[in-house]
Amino acid sequence: MFQILKTRLQQGRRTIAYPAAAPPALPPHFRGRPIFDAAQCPEGCRACAEQCPTTALRITEGQIQLDLGRCLFCSDCAEACPTGAIRYAREYRLAVRQRGDLCIGSKDEPALAAALDGQLLKILGRSLRLRVVSAGGCNACEADVNVLTTIGWDLGRFGIDFVASPRHADGLLITGPVTRNMRAALQETYAAVPAPKIVVAVGACAIAGGPYIDHPEVHNGAASVVPVDLFIPGCPPHPLTILDGLLRLLGRRLPEAVTSEP
Repeated sequence: MFQILKTRLQQGRRTIAYPAAAPPALPPHFRGRPIFDAAQCPEGCRACAEQCPTTALRITEGQIQLDLGRCLFCSDCAEACPTGAIRYAREYRLAVRQRGDLCIGSKDEPALAAALDGQLLKILGRSLRLRVVSAGGCNACEADVNVLTTIGWDLGRFGIDFVASPRHADGLLITGPVTRNMRAALQETYAAVPAPKIVVAVGACAIAGGPYIDHPEVHNGAASVVPVDLFIPGCPPHPLTILDGLLRLLGRRLPEAVTSEP
């Protein structure tokens, strides 16, 4: 027993200090929000849009429009750009409350998620229980959601926990494009959650269908089946992006500084 306690003391603090301190260092290969330098775009060039696998990137009348909800952060657009006008910033803060806020121009930034309104925030702000529903996902988003329950992140310290039964939940956290076979299960799970309740869509699949968008076997995301209160884009979103979105929804104080550019 004494050896166990000694070893634990030597290990020191394992949980990240965020949000009391600055966010942890992100890995070198992390891709945050895409940034476009329209001044470097050759006139009439559509190389980036033509390479986008989900048509998240569109060029209309010379103006670049990006749907972060569809974006897979795959870098195909950056690799196709002949002038290097596209790069990925280190910005991890991407969650929004309204689906339309994920559609931005070359100079726009997404309107980051605001806290729940009035009475709902009072009810759920200090204790939030979520039932995770994998509605046909590939398990990438599910894995990064699960990371938040480890000692390094310790989601429970914020009063947020994942529960096994929707009857014990305050809302749903949905991943996956909502396949045809999962539609009824998702509807029944949502109906089993007592009101008032919220829904969080995590990942490109849960927001817009991801790489399966418009496939006849999927419903292009959770919002086609249930109302969604928080959209967290990414493929998959980094655990820090998911945590930031959840804390914003609960009105928690967060550091405004972003991680440094590469």
